[in-house]
Amino acid sequence: MKSYCALSGYNGRTYSNSYNIACPEPYFSIVTSALILGMPALTRQGMLPSGLLRAVLVQSCDKLSMKKPALYSSTVRSPSRRPAAATAGAVPAAPVARLSARARVRAIIGRHPRAVLAFAGMLLALLPMLAFQAMQEPPQEIAQEDIDAAVIHTLETKSLQSRAARAAESVRQSVVRVHGYSDDPMGPMDPRRPKVELKPAGVGSGVVIVDKGVILTNLHVVNGMKRVVITFFDGLESEADLISTHPENDLAVLRARIIPDDLPAATIGSSASLKPGDEVVAVGFPFGIGPSVSAGVVSGLNREFRAPDGKHVLTQLIQFDAAANPGNSGGPLVTMDGEVVGIVTAIYNPNETRTFIGIGFAATIAVAGNMVGISPF
Repeated sequence: MKSYCALSGYNGRTYSNSYNIACPEPYFSIVTSALILGMPALTRQGMLPSGLLRAVLVQSCDKLSMKKPALYSSTVRSPSRRPAAATAGAVPAAPVARLSARARVRAIIGRHPRAVLAFAGMLLALLPMLAFQAMQEPPQEIAQEDIDAAVIHTLETKSLQSRAARAAESVRQSVVRVHGYSDDPMGPMDPRRPKVELKPAGVGSGVVIVDKGVILTNLHVVNGMKRVVITFFDGLESEADLISTHPENDLAVLRARIIPDDLPAATIGSSASLKPGDEVVAVGFPFGIGPSVSAGVVSGLNREFRAPDGKHVLTQLIQFDAAANPGNSGGPLVTMDGEVVGIVTAIYNPNETRTFIGIGFAATIAVAGNMVGISPF
């Protein structure tokens, strides 16, 4: 048999938070004494919350209700016997039915239908991804030996473009052919003579340095010409005007009257970083043929060369051994990075044949920049 004791928490003024705690009758007096003597005092001083007090008492009652063996009595007690009538008339307790796993699942689905549907939708959405990953082959680790074998195979089966070819291609659309036309050496034409088409008096090369049609070339290519015609990479021909000259370095600046669409300007580099042995290519129109490309190296720096007329001494020249001939004058000298570092100006030949024997000279792009005065020079 169990009795009930009332437990009230004290908040400083009045008792509140009453609870009923079931406790076995033999221990009812013990619990009541604890309530009266100790616990309200602790609660009143704020040392024990009322909720905690209730929990402590409940646990104490449960412990007290457990059977403990006698410590000092040696009497053997017979087990308590219930009256036969009571035993006979008692209704046997019904066995507790245990739900099967399927029944428990159904019960959960019945209590949370929306959550179950959401979870099922997530699974259906993940199924295609899981199937795709299952069909994929696991990634293979690439070893250094595999990389080396692939590189060797590429080198053996494919021809790579040379550095000189890449350098020449970088300026191909910026190189132009320059034709100069002078007066008819026979004087004014007699109307009675048949018309004769004038041939160009000189041919050379040039390089576009500004995409608006500004071209850098040699002065001796256009000097004294009454008419200058430029031929661009796409075959377009245009007359050009002479806008600046620099006789000390045999340089001239032209501006074309008509230019192609999307005319690219060459990339200008610095000749200050050049060293003997650096690879270079010369691009131009030797004897009007081209554009032609020849490769070589820088043979020397800060060279001097006296012009054939003996009037000018060209200084701060780049000496190179890439093949150059008449018609290359005014063309660019290009590094392997595709940057123009010089303008081909002259070739050295002790004979009068004007053929290349392995020594060419180019004016540095720094000198040309000081003359032109155009950024990025």
